[in-house]
Amino acid sequence: MNTAIEELKSLPLSLRLLRHTHEILMSGVRGERKTPGEFRRSQNWIGGASLADAAFIPPHHEDMMDLLSDLEAFWHNDNVAVPHLVRCALSHYQFETIHPFLDGNGRIGRLLITLYLVSHGLLSKPSLYLSDHLEKHRGSYYDALTRVRESNDIGHWVRFFLQAVVETAESGKRTFQRILSLRQDLDAEILKLGRRAENAQQLIFYLYGTPTITVNRAMEILGTKYVPANSLIASLVEMGVLQEVTGFQRNRIFILRRYMDIFRDGN
Repeated sequence: MNTAIEELKSLPLSLRLLRHTHEILMSGVRGERKTPGEFRRSQNWIGGASLADAAFIPPHHEDMMDLLSDLEAFWHNDNVAVPHLVRCALSHYQFETIHPFLDGNGRIGRLLITLYLVSHGLLSKPSLYLSDHLEKHRGSYYDALTRVRESNDIGHWVRFFLQAVVETAESGKRTFQRILSLRQDLDAEILKLGRRAENAQQLIFYLYGTPTITVNRAMEILGTKYVPANSLIASLVEMGVLQEVTGFQRNRIFILRRYMDIFRDGN
């Protein structure tokens, strides 16, 4: 996601960008042997053990590039008088129906939603990501896609997609509000550390980006020696700001538990 968004500064939303994003996505994970970064050169299918009992068969690979080129042109066609969120819904449906990769189509298709919104200036950060909502409502999601393929009911799909946007946006807003509230609480608690408050604040700022830390990493961040870094972390643990999670005496890892719980609780 981060790499793709950075590349949008010099590249348009394009098939080239999606291929590169797919190459990164599939490196070192399930499906890495299924031609990362390349469009398929064979027939694939969705559901079932073979083409004979497949739930859906995407277009033949020989027809695929024409369909993808048409989709890419649609992203940049300013003459299409359709709101961007609706265009985004249509783009996601079309991409998933073409199913251009041997694996990872769902993940790239969900990334495409955010990349489209960023590329058209509707988002400055990837703060609206529908993946969690689509996973939670997987049955309804597949049903909505299938209704278009079987009965051309594109309206049902667009309504489902827009509702997903509404609910994800509301969830994101609640998450941001909880983060701001937690930050205010932590700032007040850290003041109790007196002269060490500034170093504690520096650690907490780091933890908002990477919510785990070790004493050695704290030494690097603060530019201090082991004893003061270890003492500061011990104080933060005692205050309930940090929690040790390994149970070890050495190589201990501490987490900003209340921050992580915001995301784990589902708002």
